[in-house]
Amino acid sequence: MNLRLGMLCVLLTISGAAAAAAAAKEPQPLLVIHGGAGVQRAGLSAEEERAAREALRSALLQGHAELKAGRPALAAVTRAITVLEDDPTFNAGRGAVFTHDGRNELDAALMEGATRRAGAVAGVQRVRNPILLAQAVMAHSAHVMMVGQGAEAFAAEQGVALVDPSYFRTEKRWQQLQRALQEERAGQAHAELETARHFGTVGALALDAAGTLAAGTSTGGMTNKRYGRVGDSPIIGAGTWADEGCAVSGTGWGEYYLRTAAAHEICARVRLAGASAAQAGREVINEMIPALGGDGGAIVLTAKGEIGLPFNTEGMYRGWIGADGVPHVAIFADEVLQLPGQ
Repeated sequence: MNLRLGMLCVLLTISGAAAAAAAAKEPQPLLVIHGGAGVQRAGLSAEEERAAREALRSALLQGHAELKAGRPALAAVTRAITVLEDDPTFNAGRGAVFTHDGRNELDAALMEGATRRAGAVAGVQRVRNPILLAQAVMAHSAHVMMVGQGAEAFAAEQGVALVDPSYFRTEKRWQQLQRALQEERAGQAHAELETARHFGTVGALALDAAGTLAAGTSTGGMTNKRYGRVGDSPIIGAGTWADEGCAVSGTGWGEYYLRTAAAHEICARVRLAGASAAQAGREVINEMIPALGGDGGAIVLTAKGEIGLPFNTEGMYRGWIGADGVPHVAIFADEVLQLPGQ
C-alpha cells in the first residue's frame, strides 16, 4: 500500500513538473509598437510629449485587448496601428506629412509570419486608415500591393472608410512643409529639418497565444517628397517583415532600408545565424544602415518573446505590453525601458 502511494506521488510530481514545463514553453502574448524614430527633445513641447506617451499607452492597451480576447496577432497589430493612425501626433493617417505639392500620400503594409500572407498599399490620399486597406488587400484580393487610385477604388468596394483629403491637414505638418520649401528655395540644408523630414512612421508587432507573429507599418512618408516617391514602409522585406520566428517594423530614412532590405535582413540573422532580437537589430540598424549614410530605428520581436528596440537617433517613440496588461513606453534614448525577462 505504501509502495503504491509512493509511486502515485512520484507520478503526480513528474506529471506536475511536465505540465509546468509545458506551460512555461507556451507563447506569452506580446505586443510591441513604435511611433517613429528621429524624435528630438528640443522639438517636442511638454504637452506634445504627454500626448505622445498617452497615445502609445492607448495603442498598447487596445492592441492587447485583442490578444487577451484570444484573437490572432494580425488583429492586435491592426488595432494598435489604427489607434496611432487616428492620432495627429504621428506621421501616419491623420498626422501625415505633406508632399512637395501640398498633398498627403499614405502607405501601409501588414504581414503574417506563419503563412507569409501580406497586404500593402501606397500613395493613397483618401483612405482614413491605410492599415485597414492593407488588411483588406491581404484578406480579400489575390494581390499583395495596390497603389493610388486603384487602391482607393478597391477600398470603396471593400467598405474601407474614405475621407476628404482635408481630413489629413494639420497645421503642424503644413508648417513643416512651408519651412522645407523655404529652405529649399534658399538652398539651405538645416540639420534639424533634414533630420525631421526623413522620419515618422508607426508600426506594431505581435505574438499571439498560438505562437504566430505579425507585423505592420503605416506612414505619411517624407516631408516635401516628390514624383510619387514611396519609401520602405509598404515594401515587404524593407520596412515590414514577419516569418515564423521573427517580425520587424522599421522607421527611418526609407531609401536606406530599401537598399538593405532591412526588415528581412534582421530576421534572416535571427533565423540563419541564431542572433537575438537585440543583436540582429543592432547589426542592421546601428551598423549596416549608418555605414551607407542612413539612420533610423526599428522594433523586433521573435517567437521566443525577445524584443529588440534599436535606433540611432535622439529618440524613438516605442513601447510594449505583455500578458500582465501593463504598458511600458519610452521616447528618448536616455530612458531605460525594461524588457520582458529583465
